[in-house]
Amino acid sequence: MNIEADSDDITEHRHDDKPRPYLCTVCDKQFTRKSDLNKHSQIHNGEKLYLCILCEKHFQTRDVLRLHMNLHSGKHKCTECGKCFDSKHNLTVHKRSHSGEKPFECFVCSKRFVKLTDLVRHNRTHSGEKPHECPTCGKAFSQSGTLNVHMRVHTGNKPYKCSLCDESFGRCDRLLVHTRHVHGNSSYECSYCGKLFKTNAELKRHVYTHTGQKPYSCGHCSDTFTQSSRIKEHLLKLHAQ
Repeated sequence: MNIEADSDDITEHRHDDKPRPYLCTVCDKQFTRKSDLNKHSQIHNGEKLYLCILCEKHFQTRDVLRLHMNLHSGKHKCTECGKCFDSKHNLTVHKRSHSGEKPFECFVCSKRFVKLTDLVRHNRTHSGEKPHECPTCGKAFSQSGTLNVHMRVHTGNKPYKCSLCDESFGRCDRLLVHTRHVHGNSSYECSYCGKLFKTNAELKRHVYTHTGQKPYSCGHCSDTFTQSSRIKEHLLKLHAQ
């Protein structure tokens, strides 16, 4: 089983015709109600207060955490390849990679795309549109994601942390280069995300965060766990005599 989430596709809504007048000025996502926009805006404030107890990732809203938990439960699993997704919509989009379906067509060059957001980004190559401007230096970008990466130059934010040392990076690709060049002896690579580990045991523990597998079972109840240390904590808390 593999886990994959694609939050970029939120604007491709259920193929309905509802008006979506409320626009997020940070990422261009649109909403039918102002309350939905306000809830969404929380993801841009930088705080991550909601913890996943299974993989210890933090999230900015309860709704995003709830979607994330679908990855662990395997609720939206591709029957073709076993990948899991956080929503039915993202699973539907993923299935197009197997069927070859590309429902979104550019009216300028007839190029077709799997996702609406890909078409929107592509259209900007024809118009030269760069609606996302850096408030610090004024540099403009065609995509909100590119602006977000650029902003780290000004903020110094480095969210990609090396699991083998104290180094951190502003971009994922730079972390991967660092890991391969500096920690070349880490030969155990995760086939899901490319992360490297020094031992096979560390790799196996990490893979459970992708697959949702919980090989450690409690002999007293039906609870299962990804790590032996977790089941020890469970036994002490709930089943200690």
